[in-house]
Amino acid sequence: MGLHLTFNQKSMILLVIILHSLFTLTRSQSTTCRTSCGDIPIEYPFGIDDGCGSPYYRYILVCSDTGKLEVRTPSGRYHVHNVSYADPHIMVTDPFMWNCEDGENYRPTRPFSLDTSTRFKLSPQNEYLFFNCSEDHVIVKPKPIFCERFPEHCDSSCDSGSYLCRHMPGCSFAMSGSSCCSYSPRATESLRLMLKYCTSYTSVYWRNVGAPQPYDQIPEYGIRIDFDIPVTTRCLQCQDPSKGGGTCGFDTQTQSFMCLCKEGNSTTHCKDYDAARHSRKVHVIAGTATAVSAAGAFGIGAGIWYLKKLRAKSPVTCGVQSNENRLF
Repeated sequence: MGLHLTFNQKSMILLVIILHSLFTLTRSQSTTCRTSCGDIPIEYPFGIDDGCGSPYYRYILVCSDTGKLEVRTPSGRYHVHNVSYADPHIMVTDPFMWNCEDGENYRPTRPFSLDTSTRFKLSPQNEYLFFNCSEDHVIVKPKPIFCERFPEHCDSSCDSGSYLCRHMPGCSFAMSGSSCCSYSPRATESLRLMLKYCTSYTSVYWRNVGAPQPYDQIPEYGIRIDFDIPVTTRCLQCQDPSKGGGTCGFDTQTQSFMCLCKEGNSTTHCKDYDAARHSRKVHVIAGTATAVSAAGAFGIGAGIWYLKKLRAKSPVTCGVQSNENRLF
């Protein structure tokens, strides 16, 4: 024989289910901004949790399930192996680019691209090496040596006399059966156009090592992407340790500024009295404006209405279970 419950018992069970769903939703949203992905620190203006950092970089950085930081671009997702905030830039690697292990076996590649609507841009410290370009479509010729240091003062031809073509970083061999030229594009669109007429390419950036010139830079494979750090008075106040040391973020609905604090969010800083008192009451979560979601509130209201309706229709049975008042 099955278990029979009274009307009041079933009403309580239904209410508990609704409350549990609401509190589970609230807890699942109550997250803080992660400060690292693997061994890479995540600081403003970036964020890997929605509502953290600047909205200008929303959805751009991703922390994979394996703890690897990746950047999203129109051409794909790329592994980030370094982020510098003092000299704002990120370093990425493109697995489709040529490397020393390929030798003179050129595999299919695709051009790296950036979304021009973001505050990312290719660094002028990048230098691109193109292999086996068609000279019917690409101007390939040697350039004066000073062009390697000051490419902006030279024409846009692909330099066949490049130092890097003659000294491949990390390669123990010389490119004997292939042609090589160096080109410094001003935009990622130029990379796409160049690859239409070249077999493959790779990117080398000049990393500063702090040594006296001319030995202050060394070449390494990778793509350097420079970024801007939007600095606002509100963000500086939010981060000020004397005002609570919050984290700069934004409302995920309106993208307006939010100071993310331990006790809740504020539109100014963590020690703002009114905001702190409000956050103690509602415990606002990172990137949201209310602690209780509209869906959860609606669920509570609907549940209460439903219970009242059932109670109004239910016959008075003094606790006796019958087919007329059976809920399940």
